[in-house]
Amino acid sequence: MRRGGKARGRRFLQDIFRSLALARTLLSVFTSLNLVRRNSKLRVPSMTSQSRRILFGITSGIALAHLGNFIYFPILVSKLGAQHSGTMAGFIIFLTYFGRLTASFLYQGFAQRLGNRNGIVVGIMLEAIALLLMGFTTMLPAYAILAFLVGLGSGLSFPGLKNILSAFPEGERPRAFSFFQMACQLGSIGGALLGSLFDASNMALVFSVVFALFVGYSVSVYLIFPNSERAKNRSPLLDFNVIKNFKWSNGGSYFALSSVYWFLYINFVLAIALHIPKFAPALSVSTPFWITGTTLLILQAPVISLVTKRLSSEKIMLLAFSFMTLAFFILGIGRIELWVICASTVVVLGEILFVPAFDLWVAKKVPADKLAQAMGSMHFFRSFGNMAGTFTAGVLFDLSISAGRPGLNWIITGALAATAALLLAFQSKTIAANDGELQT
Repeated sequence: MRRGGKARGRRFLQDIFRSLALARTLLSVFTSLNLVRRNSKLRVPSMTSQSRRILFGITSGIALAHLGNFIYFPILVSKLGAQHSGTMAGFIIFLTYFGRLTASFLYQGFAQRLGNRNGIVVGIMLEAIALLLMGFTTMLPAYAILAFLVGLGSGLSFPGLKNILSAFPEGERPRAFSFFQMACQLGSIGGALLGSLFDASNMALVFSVVFALFVGYSVSVYLIFPNSERAKNRSPLLDFNVIKNFKWSNGGSYFALSSVYWFLYINFVLAIALHIPKFAPALSVSTPFWITGTTLLILQAPVISLVTKRLSSEKIMLLAFSFMTLAFFILGIGRIELWVICASTVVVLGEILFVPAFDLWVAKKVPADKLAQAMGSMHFFRSFGNMAGTFTAGVLFDLSISAGRPGLNWIITGALAATAALLLAFQSKTIAANDGELQT
């Protein structure tokens, strides 16, 4: 027992030193990019005091949430994969995204009845309680029910945060979305590093810590955000207009391509947690998460500041899919520790580019009075992609092992990413001559 604690302590320190080394390297890149930004006279409009206060509440809360998520997620996936199978690990995480998908049809009516802030807080606390209970069960049916509730709570809170950011003045949105993404990654890095101190033998402790962090998240939201007025003309509580009235013309199919992106992203996240214990055991299962988190934290703001001034949102998203393709093919070629580190560094470039670019695209294309519905649509397509990606990741991993073709799962997902890049290139040309607001 004492040896196990010392081993975890050494691994934790190693992860910190590796993270600092990576940070130093990336800091030099950041400095170069910052010089380019200054020389090209790129300026980000300053925020009002109210916007800064709201952004502080959002970023501090979402950082706590990601801190908790990345403490438990790698541990839970590797535990389920080792005790059962990759398919079962994928299925349990699939249920969290099924919960989020279900919340897509509840979010608008839920927020109208409680007010946006209160709706966010209730969603966070539902997620927190379900996570706490996960630490005190070992039965798969209980994991399944709680996983669904975790996703449902997340799905009721997360779109509300994005709705607030999308309502920022247009000049403040790029900075707001970049800081939001940076807060996510700051939490991810902390969670990945702290996660190496825990192991699957004490899940009650793991999920109790996560519960405390989510309580802090809810308090941050409640104290800083004013609650919006409850709508007089309310949508039905269960509202399928999120997809029923959705129009695919004039760029609406970009929402479907965003679903493909999230399919690929979560496929990497879950499959790499299954991959490391089998093919790269010298690494901690949290290693890819602090690599991607550190890289994104340092490069997110300067890279987005540069590319949004030079490329359209459509071209930025195309570039993101190209990096995703490369990352998957890297792991299809080689599977040991070095290839895992290389792929983790490349895949994060896709996240750096895609997430803020799509947020900005929606904020530009969707009329102000349709933003709440658009946030529900975004969450629906994101949840659908994540839901399909988690289950498929586990199935493809088991398939590649049973077929005696390790790496086959990465080749298949790489081919899908390449196909999405080609479709995005074609789509951007078809709507170039018909640029305007997107109706949802």
